[in-house]
Amino acid sequence: MLRIKRDDKVIVIAGKDKGKTGKVIKVFTGKKQVVVENINLVKKAVKKSDQYPNGGFIDLEHPIHISNVMLADAKTNKASRFKANVLKDGSKVRISKKSGETI
Repeated sequence: MLRIKRDDKVIVIAGKDKGKTGKVIKVFTGKKQVVVENINLVKKAVKKSDQYPNGGFIDLEHPIHISNVMLADAKTNKASRFKANVLKDGSKVRISKKSGETI
């Protein structure tokens, strides 16, 4: 079971955006990287096109390593570890170690 999944709320724990929170947009399992909304933004020059009629510079989110983010606890909005439990029906759930809430 992967640590981080798409649409999870995460907190950056290392790097230039340390302390910021955001939602996971995409997960690259082979590279062990995630793209987080409004985190690790870089400027990219683009030519005029139908999508960018003025051209110029745009901000893009680049991936960061999965070890640099932690899941955010639903109750406290702080970084939290989690444990995986198997329910009676056989499904796996992630449970926050701080609050005991399911993620």
